[in-house]
Amino acid sequence: MDTITPRIDFSAELSGLFDLAGKTAYIPGGYGGIGEAVAWALAMRGAKVAVSGRDATKAEALAAVLRAAGHQALGLTMDAHDVTSIRASVDAVAAHFGRLDILMNCVGIQREEALLEVSEEAFDEVVEVNLKAAMFLAQATAKRQIDGKRGGRQVHLLSVRAQLGMRGRGYSAYTSTKGALVMLIRQHASELAPHGITVNGIAPTVVRTEMGRHWLDNPVTKKQVLDRIPLGRVAEPKDIAGAAVFFCAPASDFVTGQVLYLDGGITASQ
Repeated sequence: MDTITPRIDFSAELSGLFDLAGKTAYIPGGYGGIGEAVAWALAMRGAKVAVSGRDATKAEALAAVLRAAGHQALGLTMDAHDVTSIRASVDAVAAHFGRLDILMNCVGIQREEALLEVSEEAFDEVVEVNLKAAMFLAQATAKRQIDGKRGGRQVHLLSVRAQLGMRGRGYSAYTSTKGALVMLIRQHASELAPHGITVNGIAPTVVRTEMGRHWLDNPVTKKQVLDRIPLGRVAEPKDIAGAAVFFCAPASDFVTGQVLYLDGGITASQ
């Protein structure tokens, strides 16, 4: 018996792979170097975007620039140290736009201390911001997404240090929280899959932003960074923005529980 291959209308199926029209995206940490690029990228694909951080003035300033460019945008305050503030920010985004489809979590800090000098205060703060905040941003967003019955996307920003230790630097808190976030992503992907919600992560190496300046302004550390990256350069904000669009768009419908190491080849060679 001849097997008839189902006819696929590729023109229709492929035309909207990166279309975010009608979607609402919340970007905590959205006014930093990476977050700003992501906010622009999602807005340019049609999403309504909300950006937040501890500095409400910076968040609203970015939202105002986005609105001036013709996009729908909201700036609001959110303290990643405070679960009540986290939940209130998610509620505010959903109330303002009437829905919440995408969480693109760009929150993260580093408090560098050598192992023998790690303080409880600094360690706890890194755990609180990098891991605990991710947990409760994800939870609050998931409640909105499940209630909306439209599926959704959750994406967390990690680091190549989620997989690799750092020789000669005090990265105990940072690496442990980013590594734990990998497992949080996998667990949340497993629990939210029945609701059509995907959960993924983006793990870059050093990015050319203000946060990465301390690596790149010093000739010694800049050489160290570039020597271990096979592609011979650090990441640009647009590199992260491109990956964010993929994970937030229909193009990644069948991808969940994954971490993309956007690292120029570091994890392939170390």
